[in-house]
Amino acid sequence: MNRLAICPGSFDPVTYGHLDIIERGAKVFDELIVAVFNNQSKAPLFTVDERMALLEESTRHLPNVSVDTSEELLIDYAREHKADAILRGLRAVSDFEYEMQITAMNRKLDDNIETFFMMTNNQYSFLSSSIVKEVAKYKADVADLVPGPVEKALRDKYNNNK
Repeated sequence: MNRLAICPGSFDPVTYGHLDIIERGAKVFDELIVAVFNNQSKAPLFTVDERMALLEESTRHLPNVSVDTSEELLIDYAREHKADAILRGLRAVSDFEYEMQITAMNRKLDDNIETFFMMTNNQYSFLSSSIVKEVAKYKADVADLVPGPVEKALRDKYNNNK
């Protein structure tokens, strides 16, 4: 049986913390769709198309990973794709309460789709897209936080937005 999981996020931009979860998830599931969603409470730096392109470039080495986007409810998207699971990354205990609420709502909407939590590697436990953007905005080195294409995209974005 082919096991499909959806790994949702805003990925604005994708970081090595995200890639850690995606790469490990790709080992657990037969297929993994990394789905770019817009977080209504955040003003994105990158467009959805830019985020998708950066994700595609950053996950090219993973043959069972594809990148997609959706503006619908995550559980509806998962149901449409006949997903078995939703894969979520956790950095710290502080993430857990928020993720627990989302999981409970998803379970209420469709109890056939499981949510799997994966703890990020300790070296990325502090890492968030917000922190990366803040540091990159001030021209600090982010090479060990994001893949090369993302580093270049951040540099381009902040150099052109003076």
